Amino acid sequence: MRARSLHALCGLAASVLLAACATVTAAAAPAPPGSRTEKWIDLQVGDCLADLPPADLSRVTVNVVDCATAHLAEVYLRAPMAVNAAVANVANRDCAAGFAPYTGRPVDGSPFSITFLIDSNQDRTGANPMPSTLICLLQAANGQPLTGSARR
Repeated sequence: MRARSLHALCGLAASVLLAACATVTAAAAPAPPGSRTEKWIDLQVGDCLADLPPADLSRVTVNVVDCATAHLAEVYLRAPMAVNAAVANVANRDCAAGFAPYTGRPVDGSPFSITFLIDSNQDRTGANPMPSTLICLLQAANGQPLTGSARR
């Protein structure tokens, strides 16, 4: 399985946990024509992203574009996630399991790599066992832009 994650930031209810690829820069790229700006925590399955949020969370928005245009990543899974000591392991496992149902093929041997974002809305005093949302993204394994959706 090809999986990349760089940083994990976690905290209390207002904080988020983020794991992203190394090619992310802190400055937002100019918005492509026909794009819309979304908070990354609001991304939905099927959204294609012209850019990714930086690992340092200095920017919380991304540019969502039509998948027919060049893009860096595509959201293929949104799922609740328990906070656990092995967050990256759990996220990689869950993202890998959600890849084939979306694309129709396993991640191993595919032209894609996977990465993820985690919105952690955890209240350490609460009893919610699933306080976070896992957002799985696929990208070209070679780092090149994608054109078209990977959805089967």
